[in-house]
Amino acid sequence: MSIVLAGSYTPDSGGEGVGLTPLWLAGRVLTTEAAPVPASGASFLAAHPVLPVVYSTHESTEGAVGAFALADRVTALGAPVGSGGANPCHLAVHPGGDWLLTANYGTDTLPGTVAVHRLDAAGRITGRTDVVEHQGSGPVVGRQEGSHAHQVLVDPAGRFVLATDLGADAVFTYRLDLVRGTLERVAVNRLRPGSGPRHLAFAPTGDLVFSADELSSTVTCHRYDPESGTLVELSRVPATAAGVPNQPGGIVVSERFVQVTNRGADTVAAFRLDGTTLVPLGETPSGGSWPRGLTAVPGHVLVANQHSGTLAVLPVLDSGALGEPVATAAVPSVVCALAV
Repeated sequence: MSIVLAGSYTPDSGGEGVGLTPLWLAGRVLTTEAAPVPASGASFLAAHPVLPVVYSTHESTEGAVGAFALADRVTALGAPVGSGGANPCHLAVHPGGDWLLTANYGTDTLPGTVAVHRLDAAGRITGRTDVVEHQGSGPVVGRQEGSHAHQVLVDPAGRFVLATDLGADAVFTYRLDLVRGTLERVAVNRLRPGSGPRHLAFAPTGDLVFSADELSSTVTCHRYDPESGTLVELSRVPATAAGVPNQPGGIVVSERFVQVTNRGADTVAAFRLDGTTLVPLGETPSGGSWPRGLTAVPGHVLVANQHSGTLAVLPVLDSGALGEPVATAAVPSVVCALAV
């Protein structure tokens, strides 16, 4: 049995949800575990590596991030703090547990940024120690007039911080100073124009990283150099075979397989990794409409279907393909989930 925390857009962030919804996942059964917890614009969640604490974006033009303690119930751990930019959409905790990293998407006029906050011994968010501003643009009208940071994550070796930028068609690589909490840019990886990289996911070996490319509706395999933090494209495939406008959303990677959500096709596509080539294994209905977040749990994936307000459980078959949904739960405007 696992506790799952689902995050949703709330009325003040354009959705109908409450914020955080705790659920139980037991085999093929998904049930509400406790009453929802108010959390404005909870569009992405990340867990502390050691402490029973979860962090949430509070997505809005003002931008904030918050911490929540997990005990008998989920409670706010202090007041939200400014995220260092507009519309925070992704965050990660450094493996050492001392730093919170946040990707702020920005707006049509405000650039994307990446911010760092210090965490105290109890996991509370304290002072912001750095903010770096992205520069760049791309060819897609209405989406790439400026930079839009969309994800921030630490590489498997814990050496570099990678930040995708959908607006700039780039992945920025930083070195985090573990004493001062400042970011030093060490590389800018230019991806295909108009690809709009949204999220990355590393292979367990750490030498390959896969991007869900929102604007070109593709999935790309890149070689990752852990010594320099640089990426080189190796192969690319369509994210869906459906002939409809489509935007890939979440992506998860295991030793041999890659899965990605498709907003538009309303499917989850599965791929087998053959060397550095992605081989399509088919697509499965997502259990709702506009599947955004994708979370791996043992033997299954959780799919957050934003527009239908359903969190679905899909089994991962031995072949790497996905089975039809075996359980769903109603979570209005759900966009992400975290197994805690």
